[in-house]
Amino acid sequence: MNEQEFLVQKLRTQYTEKEYTNLELLKELDAKVKRPANFFAYLFGSIGAIVMGSGMSLVMTEELRAALQIAEPLVPGIVIGCIGLVMAVLNYPLYKGILGRRRKKYADQIISLSDSLLSE
Repeated sequence: MNEQEFLVQKLRTQYTEKEYTNLELLKELDAKVKRPANFFAYLFGSIGAIVMGSGMSLVMTEELRAALQIAEPLVPGIVIGCIGLVMAVLNYPLYKGILGRRRKKYADQIISLSDSLLSE
């Protein structure tokens, strides 16, 4: 009988209105702080990796010489690869900068909300 009651309660909670508590609000604020920085880091890092890979492809493959009609693709490949490498290296400091600015912006709200939760 206990297992049946648990299952009924679990199904029932899926169809009832959810009350927002301060803890859920605190979690939402934390996600609001981190989400843009994470999105930027994933996007910028992926673009940097693609750019670096494109440069490596120019350096390493012979087929691209005929396809792109570049006589000597070594120099452009190295330049493009270095640009991608710089993007990959700058990704973490940029991520930390965005995250730091967002933390400063929402710090007062998060601290006051967490203080109210701790005092309960």
